[in-house]
Amino acid sequence: MLAEAGSGHPGGSLSATDLLTALYFKVMRHDPKNPKWPDRDRLVFSKGHGAPALYAALAHRGYFPKEQLMTLRKLDSPLQGHPDMRRVPGLEASTGSLGQGLSIGAGMALAGKLDRKDYRVYVVLSDGETNEGQVWEAASFAAHHKLDRLIAVLDYNKFQLDDAVKSIIDMEPVVDKWKAFGWRVFEINGHEMKTILKTFEEAEKAKGKPVMIVAHTIKGKGVSFMENNNHYHGVAPTQEEAERALKELEGKE
Repeated sequence: MLAEAGSGHPGGSLSATDLLTALYFKVMRHDPKNPKWPDRDRLVFSKGHGAPALYAALAHRGYFPKEQLMTLRKLDSPLQGHPDMRRVPGLEASTGSLGQGLSIGAGMALAGKLDRKDYRVYVVLSDGETNEGQVWEAASFAAHHKLDRLIAVLDYNKFQLDDAVKSIIDMEPVVDKWKAFGWRVFEINGHEMKTILKTFEEAEKAKGKPVMIVAHTIKGKGVSFMENNNHYHGVAPTQEEAERALKELEGKE
């Protein structure tokens, strides 16, 4: 998709792919044939620049034809560089203005609580966006209102656009920060599927507190020359690089 478009964000898409796969194929209660089902679980993908991974999950789950994936970032395509909920079925929010997703998710969770609904709201955040103050306002709000059906996931790949996160605003100790804000916190390897699924099961049992899953991930996961290489934050692979990457991901190299 990215090579065909000639632009986009491969690194942060690949770091979130395992998490999105778990959510759409195992964890969330949703119906691709009825995207507006009132009792569905919601997912707010706050790190909207990772849209290629999100679109792939939606297409393979049946929200729109897989053939449409190759129109990414092209004129008149609904698959824009950042997700647009008005044009793509299955999206709960238009995202990519970093720092806003947790606020959106907290609002949805509060609405569900007031309406006495049992749906859950999942929010996937990037680590870089937790540099922004709005994230911590939302964290305080969610804990104050005891939004225990709100489950956030931090895609902690340690990089953002300009550099390593620790070189810009170091967010450590991440786990202790979220605990101090009144959240129940899990810390996991964000690429071990069994661990991911087990942790989501445990997160669903939380009572009286929102949940944060700090998922340690690798930017560019699965492609040797992209892993932890921040050059590929917002640079699409060439056709030759894409062929090599696909061979690695398919286990043929």
